Amino acid sequence: MRVLVLVDDHWHPESVVREGLAPLEDKGYVFDWIEDGTEWAAERMADYPVVVLSKSNNVTQADKTPWVTPEVEQAFADYVRLGGGLLATHSGTVYIGTDTLRPLLGGTFIEHPPQCEVTVSPQSGHPLVAGVSSFTTEDEHYQMQMEDGVVDVFLTSTSEHGTQPAGWTRIEGDGRVCVLTPGHNAEVWLTPAYQVLLDNALRWCAGEA
Repeated sequence: MRVLVLVDDHWHPESVVREGLAPLEDKGYVFDWIEDGTEWAAERMADYPVVVLSKSNNVTQADKTPWVTPEVEQAFADYVRLGGGLLATHSGTVYIGTDTLRPLLGGTFIEHPPQCEVTVSPQSGHPLVAGVSSFTTEDEHYQMQMEDGVVDVFLTSTSEHGTQPAGWTRIEGDGRVCVLTPGHNAEVWLTPAYQVLLDNALRWCAGEA
C-alpha cells in the first residue's frame, strides 16, 4: 500500500515519524513524504488511498508559518468524503482553531502536561485493537477536546493527569478517519503494540478491514 505522510512542525521533527513508520515497510507499505507544507497539493493527495497527517500547522520545523488555509481544510474534507482514508497521529490533531478540519477529525488537542508515564489501553473486542495489549511509555499525555457527534473510541490513555480518549474512528461520506494521539517520542511509535495499532489503523482507513 502506498501512503502519503505529512510530517515536520515546530515541536515534532520528521525524524520521529520516519523512524516510527520504517518497520511497517516490511509489511508492504511504501511511504511518500511531505515535510514542507507548501509542497502539499490536493491533486497529489488524491493519488493515495490513505494520508497520514502527523504535522501541526507549521510549514516546517524551522518555519512556524501556518500551512493550512480554509481551502486546504476543504480539500481534506473532500478527499475523505470521496472515499479517501485519513489517519491523524499525535501532532496531526493540533488543529483546534480550524473550522472544517477540526470536526473532520472528531476531536483535537488542547494541551498536555510535561512528559510522564502514560498507559495506553485498548477497548477489548474492538477490531482496530486486534492483537494489541495495553502498554506504558513516557509520552506527552494529550488532553483532547471532542467534537459533538459520533466517534467510535477504541483506545484510552491514562496518567496521573487522568484518562483521555487516545484512539477513535469516524465515517465521513464514503471515507474513513482514524485518530491516534500517542507518539511524541520514537520509542512510543516503536512499541510493538503501537506498531500493530498503526498497521490496523492504516488498513482500516484503506477499507481493508
